[in-house]
Amino acid sequence: MSEATAAEVVRTGGCLCGAVRYEVRGEPYVSGLCHCMTCRKLTGSTFSATANWHRAQFRMTGELATHQRRQFCPTCGSRLFFLSDEGVEIFLGTLDQGPNDIAPTLEVWTIRREHWLPPVAGAAQHEGNPPKAS
Repeated sequence: MSEATAAEVVRTGGCLCGAVRYEVRGEPYVSGLCHCMTCRKLTGSTFSATANWHRAQFRMTGELATHQRRQFCPTCGSRLFFLSDEGVEIFLGTLDQGPNDIAPTLEVWTIRREHWLPPVAGAAQHEGNPPKAS
């Protein structure tokens, strides 16, 4: 990262066809990998890689479709994010810059991680969902 403060960092992303575009400002408050069956089916991969920002850090343009609370482009079908009133969980593969500088801070549903995938060094490991913060 440059000498810019975290509040000045702007990342952009969008769907494959370009009909949906978004930007996030600042750093995510959490990032990680999920190996649960929902994320495996949702991504068509062995895990999902996501990061979460607060809603005020997020802007987007374009039309969205929603299935099971997750948003995607109705034109090309790209899965983009899970948008809530509080924040947004973005699939990191939809960022324009790749590779990006966002390392996982946690890894969940490790009980379902493929045996050939090593744990992410330095990331908190959880066999299921992480405990809720109180």
